[in-house]
Amino acid sequence: MSDVLIIGAGPVGLFAIHQCGMLGLSVQVADSLPEIGGQGSALYPEKPIYDIPAYPQIAAGELIHKLEEQARAFQPVYHLGETVVSLKKEKDVWSVTTSSGKMRHAKTIMIAAGGGAFGPNKPPLDGLEEYEGKSVFYMVRRRDAFYGKKVVIAGGGDSAVDWAVSLAEVAMNVTLVHRRAKFRAAPDSIRKLEELVAAKKVDLCTPYQLKRLEGLGGNLSGVVVADMDGGERLLEADVLLPFFGLAADLGPIAKWGLDVTHHAITVDPATCRTNIDGIYAIGDIATYPEKLKLILTGFAEAAHAAHAIRKQLFPDREFHFEYSTTKGLP
Repeated sequence: MSDVLIIGAGPVGLFAIHQCGMLGLSVQVADSLPEIGGQGSALYPEKPIYDIPAYPQIAAGELIHKLEEQARAFQPVYHLGETVVSLKKEKDVWSVTTSSGKMRHAKTIMIAAGGGAFGPNKPPLDGLEEYEGKSVFYMVRRRDAFYGKKVVIAGGGDSAVDWAVSLAEVAMNVTLVHRRAKFRAAPDSIRKLEELVAAKKVDLCTPYQLKRLEGLGGNLSGVVVADMDGGERLLEADVLLPFFGLAADLGPIAKWGLDVTHHAITVDPATCRTNIDGIYAIGDIATYPEKLKLILTGFAEAAHAAHAIRKQLFPDREFHFEYSTTKGLP
């Protein structure tokens, strides 16, 4: 049995290990994926992230590696490939049952499951399945796999813009398709995209939408797009990357009696406590007024939750807050 069982081994869950460990709390971590990292490892390990302190740019996979290294000192016990399907509290102990049929025990639960289970929103194109995994991909695992390719990216958010900027360095050419002329991405990313467009290293195709795929045996030769008036245009393509976001599903979490608003768990922002005593939620799965869905916010919530848990488990133990620079590792 541990003091805390963290559900979710994404970046926020990994940092929560560190924060709990710094307070002397023992930790187990359960995640449905077979490896740590959450979406960062599963969907876009090479995607650049620009808003992590001290790192002007860091790949998602490298960030996960650094967080795992930071957490390692506290000897967390990982239960990977195990989805938490149910939980029950008896006296002061939570009993958690996973998809493997195993039962884990902890004094408190910290949910850091991102948006829950996730999958890509797919474009409504005839014959799409034939190309999936061959020349249509919903994630980029290795950037060099697109070296010398003619790449078409569809979407208007951060993923579409960031990958257009990144792949412009290795692809033969990159075309970014979006139904509007404006993009929903970080201002700095948009600035970099505009510079690449001006330098003719990225082609913009707006306002257009995907219409159909052309190719043979799952290998693309072109992507047909259409404007708002139905006018069509053929884009030569070896690869199509549709980035239309992820469809999230809370899965079993939705049945645990938690206060859920718009697919997120309502928490007290000062402590990250949920409506159920002993259960906390942090990261994208947690919500409260004016919440910013940033990794940085999740990191801060991990610290809040860890301190609240320490106070709950050891209310009579005197605690003097110290900075890590003076405290060092426990």
